[in-house]
Amino acid sequence: MSLRIYTKTGDKGETSLLGGTRLPKHHIRIEAYGTVDELNSHIGLLRDVAGEEKISDLLIAIQDRLFTVGAQLAADPETNKMPLPALQESDITQLENAIDEMENLLPPMKSFVLPGGHVHVSYCHIARCVCRRAERAVIRLAENEKVDEINYKYLNRLSDYLFVLSRRMTQLLNAPETPWKPKV
Repeated sequence: MSLRIYTKTGDKGETSLLGGTRLPKHHIRIEAYGTVDELNSHIGLLRDVAGEEKISDLLIAIQDRLFTVGAQLAADPETNKMPLPALQESDITQLENAIDEMENLLPPMKSFVLPGGHVHVSYCHIARCVCRRAERAVIRLAENEKVDEINYKYLNRLSDYLFVLSRRMTQLLNAPETPWKPKV
């Protein structure tokens, strides 16, 4: 017997956390893990166009970690008894190492760059922006409820990774990188 995708328990605007607590669907906790889920979908799109196996493999690992963040956020810190996966400092180090490797292959930045140049590069920038929004939502949640700091630290580093990945994909695709030239 398979589980049904619809339960009808959310038809009145509430949803359940791991641990059974019911919250309105507009609650910051739901917004936080919902935005992480949205980010995961954008990472999946990015993985579909990554082109390099090494990049694709890391994006799969990132998607796994985003499921971990989502599980942490979807659990009521007071009532959940289910064991959950957790991020490790090594997950952040993995992103930092990937950033460093890519930066060694890139020309130094001399100015801000405008998002775009190729549709695949734009996917990176969209994912980066959604990542920043997810980070803000998780930090907002952490102002009032218990959230492990490593979750938003990971999102912060992930947004850095996505920016550097956009530059690397620009290079791999031989796409133009347009510097921002502010009009003053």
